[in-house]
Amino acid sequence: MNQADLDITRLPRHVAIIMDGNGRWAKARGLTRARGHEAGARSVRLATEGCRELGGIESLTLYAFSTENWRRSKTEVNTLFRLLSKHINLELDNLHKEGIRVVIMGRREGLGARVLSDIDRCMEKTRNNTAMTLNIAINYGGRTEIVDACRAIAAEAVAGKLAVDSIDEATIAERLYVPQTRDLDLLIRTSGEMRLSNFMLWQASYAEIVVSPVLWPDFGKAELHRTIVEYQQRVRRFGGR
Repeated sequence: MNQADLDITRLPRHVAIIMDGNGRWAKARGLTRARGHEAGARSVRLATEGCRELGGIESLTLYAFSTENWRRSKTEVNTLFRLLSKHINLELDNLHKEGIRVVIMGRREGLGARVLSDIDRCMEKTRNNTAMTLNIAINYGGRTEIVDACRAIAAEAVAGKLAVDSIDEATIAERLYVPQTRDLDLLIRTSGEMRLSNFMLWQASYAEIVVSPVLWPDFGKAELHRTIVEYQQRVRRFGGR
């Protein structure tokens, strides 16, 4: 696929990626899973740069750590959060320079003090940037997000601040973790797997899903462009016909 095939006038406004394949990439090379996650972090930079360079993409959301990932070994979980803090510190100045606003979506409960401090510093420094939003899903689950929204609605209804018969889809959408972000246009999953894995279940209702066979550490700008071209070849009907 030649990059010329990509139509920059019809870019998806919100792209999300389920970043899969770090472990398999490492195993195939006789490396530790930690090395696979480290290699995957480089692809985060390439994907972010690629979306920013195209222009027109308003938001990129990356699935970094799910609520189910706590089931992994303590060593691997600690490695993931260590890498998260490391790369926030490495990339923060460049993200800010490029005008990228960083938003963390997910539950804060259970995250360590260092990670929370790095997250808060990153969001505070970039909060006024407008070139693109980078949403990083950490301790995130699509079902958990909907449950938390429903709890907020129930509390408001019990307090008499919200009439039950006024609750509609917009009521729920406004109480999601990042309510100002539009629904997904393009959802990419790497490594050939064909699962949503509890990711952005509400926002992905009419997303175009493109599955890439490429393992996440090998996912670069060329593959990002290919997935966008595939998205542009789809006809989006939104149930209309």
